[in-house]
Amino acid sequence: MSYLEASRRRAEELRNQEKVRILSLETSCDETAAAVIENGRRILSNVVFSQIDLHELYGGVVPEIASRAHMEACDRVLDQALREAGMDLREIDALAVTKGPGLVGALLTGVNCMKGLAFAAGKPLVGVNHIEGHVSANYLTHPDLEPPFLCLVVSGGHSHLVEVADYGTYRLLGQTADDAAGEAFDKAARVLGLPYPGGPRIDALAEEGNPEAFTLPRPKTEGKYDYSFSGLKTAFINTVHGLEQKGTPLPKADLAASFRRAVCRELIDKADLLLSDRKDSGGTGMALAGGVSANRELRRMAEEMCRRRGIRLFMPEIHLCTDNGAMIGSAAYYRLMRGEVAALSLNAEPALRLV
Repeated sequence: MSYLEASRRRAEELRNQEKVRILSLETSCDETAAAVIENGRRILSNVVFSQIDLHELYGGVVPEIASRAHMEACDRVLDQALREAGMDLREIDALAVTKGPGLVGALLTGVNCMKGLAFAAGKPLVGVNHIEGHVSANYLTHPDLEPPFLCLVVSGGHSHLVEVADYGTYRLLGQTADDAAGEAFDKAARVLGLPYPGGPRIDALAEEGNPEAFTLPRPKTEGKYDYSFSGLKTAFINTVHGLEQKGTPLPKADLAASFRRAVCRELIDKADLLLSDRKDSGGTGMALAGGVSANRELRRMAEEMCRRRGIRLFMPEIHLCTDNGAMIGSAAYYRLMRGEVAALSLNAEPALRLV
């Protein structure tokens, strides 16, 4: 019997098992993360090795450095995840790994690591979409959350409005036409001279500033629920350069607060427009996902919007907003229950789409 045939048979057996435990690995960018997840909802362990110190000198992620760091850290974080869960590999039912999107070298490191481990241990392997993982982080924070619901996915590479029709089934309703919100935050941080990672630095500094100090333009898009942050980013850069040319000391906190307000306002306004057009409010409610879902202004605005509309808001805990292995294990569980297991030909897909 081939490895794939054995994995499919085992996945079928696991559908009737009371507790299914998955060891997952995430290596799409600059965090090497592993976790043990039970039934897609319960975190038994969650270990994250951050590479921020390695990339801070360069002001951003260097793909080659990231790949090498993943190679050194994969075994270590997997071992630690098992130890913290009080388990050994024999007690694990299946393995999971991020297959895309992300940096190709980083993804390949994780995929090859888990393919080798899955084959050696005779365990089924599930390849997971990184963005689906971010959406699934909400299942770990909110055990009662069930599809359907609407989700605003905001990260360094994605600004999407999606309908989660069912586990693993998505409908794209809106997306960015150019830059993503997280990318815009990172660029704004560099212009202000803030260290890497820029997004969290902007968020922290903005808490001290006046969000009405500077007026920034409202982006216009062809798609009713689409986003655009390129022009907003350019307007912010021009504002900063204009102040510098006049020799005016930069009011960095006010600039950060004004830019954060403009980006978050755009994100929430399109989500609010979508909700106003849907009489069913998307089913269960509205969720946030992605690294930018940790942004304090975005969370406050989302809370106000959902409170005004009388619907539930679902947000991951802060430590589950950024890249982690737990969200990959959660997404993998529902794929596994549908019998979706990977062959040993599984490859990295750096441009993988959610929909």
